[in-house]
Formats: sequence, structure tokens, C-alpha cells
Amino acid sequence: MSVPSVEVHLVKAGRTKIRYPAGVLADDGNRITVRAPWAADGVRDFGFVRFEPGDVFTEHYWRDRWYAVKEVRAGDGALKGWYCDVTRPAAVDGDRGELVVEDLDLDLWVSADGSEVLRLDEDEFAASGLAERDPAAAAAALAALDALEALARAGALPGAPAGGPGTGSR
Repeated sequence: MSVPSVEVHLVKAGRTKIRYPAGVLADDGNRITVRAPWAADGVRDFGFVRFEPGDVFTEHYWRDRWYAVKEVRAGDGALKGWYCDVTRPAAVDGDRGELVVEDLDLDLWVSADGSEVLRLDEDEFAASGLAERDPAAAAAALAALDALEALARAGALPGAPAGGPGTGSR
């Protein structure tokens, strides 16, 4: 696919969670990397990080992996960290200029210095009923969260500096 931009369409529980335009930085046929400004209204304060207008997200999606990795930078370019979503593999429709991802509730946050590696929303995942509706997908989602945590602790997330984050604790 060779298009300059796509519309990222994030779906959760069968409904659109958010849609936003993003510039395509690279697409090797499996991994597509896009860049977009913070797309939600206002500030979202998680306690461990704030997403706010001016923040820029470099987002990595795979057509064969059950996760997405989003490098988050402040408007001045300072790295805030990585927000990782457990998702079904991405679907890219080049004709429509759309990248569709289904959010499966599980998330991982990794601070810029790697001192925090936080598994998030495991309670939401359990309450979602995915394990009962689609046990194979639930198993893939849990394996993806474990894989993301291993990548984070090894300093191997996309955009991570050599030797950087990976020494943090849970």
C-alpha cells in the first residue's frame, strides 16, 4: 500500500471508539506505521501519564500481531513513553484509506525511561466476556499482553533507544 494518509478507525465492543486521520510513515505489507496528533478532545490524565493537545503519536500496527504500539511524545518532542493496545490484527483497506483495529481492552504502559511497565485494564478484559464468546481470541489477547510486556522489559518496543527502556518493574 502506498498512500500518504489513512483514517485510523478504532473499534471496541462492535462500536466506533474513535476515528482520526494519520499520516503513513511506512508500510512493509505487514507492519504499518502512522503518525497523528492526540485525537481526543481535551486532556486525558491516567495518573501515570497525561495525553493532551499537542502530543504526537507514532503508531505501529501489524496485520499478523494482536497488538499496536504507540510511541507518545509531547509537543516539544520529549518522549512520554509507549501506550500499547491489545487488539485483533489490523486491517488496512488501501482503497478506502482506512486502518481498522479492534481494541480488546488490555493495555500496557511503558514510561520513557522504562521504570514503569504497567499492565492495564485486566478487569475490563475479564468483564468483557471475550473468554466465553471467543476463547481463542481471548487466549491470543492474553498472549499478546505477555509478549508486549516482554518486549518492553527487553527495551525492544518500536522507537526504543538501544539499551533503553526495559529495566522497569511492574
